[in-house]
Amino acid sequence: MILTIVLLLCFFAVMIGVGMYSRGHAADVNGFVLGGRGVGPWLTAFAFGTSYFSAVIFVGYAGQFGWNFGMSSTWIGLGNAFIGSLLAWNVLGRRTRIMTQHIDSKTMPDFFDKRFKSPVLRIVASLIVFVFLIPYTASLYNGLSSLFGIAFPDVPYWVIILIMAVLTGIYVIWGGYMATAINDFIQGIIMLVGICAVIAAVFADNGGFMETITKLSKIENPASEISGSFTSFLGPQPLALLFVVILTSLGTWGLPQMVGKFYAIKSEESIKQGTIISTFFAIVVAGGCYFLGGFGRLYADSIKLKPDGSPLFDSIVPAMVGRLPQIIISIVIVLVLAASMSTLSSLVLTSSSTLTLDVIVPAANKGRAEDKKMGEKKKVLIMRIFIIFFIIVSAVIAILKDRFNITFIAQMMGVSWGALAGAFLAPFLYGLYWKGTTKAAVIASFISGVGIESVQLYLSLSKTNFSGKVLSYLFASSVRSGAMAMIIGLIIVPVVSLLTPKMKKEDVEEIFSCYDKKYMAEVSQKERIQTESVQEIKSVSVNRDNAAKDNSKKNSKKKKK
Repeated sequence: MILTIVLLLCFFAVMIGVGMYSRGHAADVNGFVLGGRGVGPWLTAFAFGTSYFSAVIFVGYAGQFGWNFGMSSTWIGLGNAFIGSLLAWNVLGRRTRIMTQHIDSKTMPDFFDKRFKSPVLRIVASLIVFVFLIPYTASLYNGLSSLFGIAFPDVPYWVIILIMAVLTGIYVIWGGYMATAINDFIQGIIMLVGICAVIAAVFADNGGFMETITKLSKIENPASEISGSFTSFLGPQPLALLFVVILTSLGTWGLPQMVGKFYAIKSEESIKQGTIISTFFAIVVAGGCYFLGGFGRLYADSIKLKPDGSPLFDSIVPAMVGRLPQIIISIVIVLVLAASMSTLSSLVLTSSSTLTLDVIVPAANKGRAEDKKMGEKKKVLIMRIFIIFFIIVSAVIAILKDRFNITFIAQMMGVSWGALAGAFLAPFLYGLYWKGTTKAAVIASFISGVGIESVQLYLSLSKTNFSGKVLSYLFASSVRSGAMAMIIGLIIVPVVSLLTPKMKKEDVEEIFSCYDKKYMAEVSQKERIQTESVQEIKSVSVNRDNAAKDNSKKNSKKKKK
């Protein structure tokens, strides 16, 4: 316990120190929300990764999908790395950075407004973010109680939530995006080290790598005819595994807190570097988490069970960690706290900036003269107030869910990811690449994504199913319906765009003109002098070589004569 307390106090001190250090970067809206659009590749890549992989992944998803799919759950982590990170950076990174700077967009709802010349889209998108991001934020506290209970068995769950919420609020309110990015980098390093340490410790606890796999291969799955299915290439349920890969990998393309990282990155060169760093981070963290979860059935005698006898998934990883040496337990507790705080900071910053810049400020400035419109300092102040509001609301929801086991909250958390990604992914992607995307298509995608997940929520709460086999299978869980919402959105947007009126040609051409511009890189006086000196040396060298060639030709002619 003493070791864990010391590590936690050091961790908390660093987080608060970074918040104080970053205060100078949060003086205006651009600095507070985007870090002045000057964040480097390492900070951006780690911010992307730590926002992606929270305690929900490490404790909840790793335990649940590792139990269901065995070692094949590693495919989920690899999908997160190559589709959710590598492909996302390559497809979205550069075009998002250039277009959002060109149209001066700071949030995703603001992008829909300025890209499609429609304030209505901004308001609707803001409402979707507000409704579905709060329960998603509250879900970040899941799993903390079971892990902290190992080291601090007498500490109530609400105290853990309170500590995490207060500390996150302090550094985000002080330093804004820059504090979040720097802390994400530190938290990301903790996650990398922690995952590797836990995997090594679990193998050591089971007699080594091959012995651990041998033990898992001997566990039979009653639902599968394949012998040793938990160590097979695609596992016992390949189709269900595919839905999980689609939801958790492709979903990041439409989440506001993830796409927002591309708004803030410094340059195109930084995007190339960030792509490599982010992919490596995802391979280790996501791949490691799901790979670790695949061995959860080896600890079946230690996990908690639901009243119906099925495993409580949030207890699987804690059961694995509980048998490890104390130093590993301490590292895991800091790891999970770091993962949760990094994602929480990203979500509350996204929520507060969206509500302030896309709803409050436009309403306050409407009809006012330019000199009476809301200033930068007041905007930042309002965002800070809403950060406090969102953190309090998410913490209260998490406490109420845990204390009273409110089913509605639990189901809302499950559908949040699918609703946000299903509504935003397709119109954002097509909006970056295709001039023919229409406002009507964006609205259709919003209705489709939110509508599908609303049906999923109703079916889950009422515990009813569709009569048809296909629909019954697709709506059996929020994972499948969320993946379906994204795929349907990718189909709906181009179809509706072809059938509905297009935007004015001059407006579209002006927006897409940003991709035709050539940007000159700024260099310092020293770099310019060095460059000119090198060019002069090259010029002298070329002239000397040309003169030597001329003399050689003259001498050759004389010899011939």
